Amino acid sequence: MRRSRSRSLIGRVTCTVVAVFAALMLAPQAAGQPGPVVFPGMEILQGSNRCTLGYVDPAMRIAFSAGHCYAGAPVTDINRQVIGNVAMFEDNTPNGAVVTTDQVITDYQAIVLADNVTVNNVLPGGRPLESVPGRIAALGEPVCHFGIVTGESCGTVERVNNGWFTMTNGVVSQKGDSGGPVYVLEGDRAVVIGLFNSTWGALPAAVSWQSTGDIVRAGIGGHVTAASAVTPGP
Repeated sequence: MRRSRSRSLIGRVTCTVVAVFAALMLAPQAAGQPGPVVFPGMEILQGSNRCTLGYVDPAMRIAFSAGHCYAGAPVTDINRQVIGNVAMFEDNTPNGAVVTTDQVITDYQAIVLADNVTVNNVLPGGRPLESVPGRIAALGEPVCHFGIVTGESCGTVERVNNGWFTMTNGVVSQKGDSGGPVYVLEGDRAVVIGLFNSTWGALPAAVSWQSTGDIVRAGIGGHVTAASAVTPGP
């Protein structure tokens, strides 16, 4: 399968992991002034990169998006208000290369959220986005993706590969949708199963949320701080 990118990416052939910034470098807030609201599916800016926030953990106050969106700068909302900084990221997505389905693809960033932001886990359409341990993509199941450009589009899982999967039958993407949540609908809630990566040939693709979570847990020991270095697990 040949990968084609319709977005501006930071192309990387090898995985990269960064340390937590020594300080969050967050803009000071006036006393009593509320910070921005952070939620899955919102637009985020990193330097000149424009992407979509994929998942927000309200308890740990950590958010996730695509690793190729990382730009060595604080993460802001559309109004350039700082919402946090990247604690760790990884991206081994080849740029324009032929990829076999057994190749491992990893593309994520974990963002430590600022103390002043308000955190929720509700998608723009009103459904809460939840993480269920062990929930993975299944071949042929209905799936949806939300991106800041294309909004919500739904289809089916086309193929499940090594840490990533492809989608078809209606899932679409454009520049800016990278990192957005990929999820299945269960009643009034959505359950995250992936973070949007790119388009491989004609097929939108996402990295597995379960695989990403395993990597992050191994790297941070289940906890992220803004003052200690983060390295990947073995």
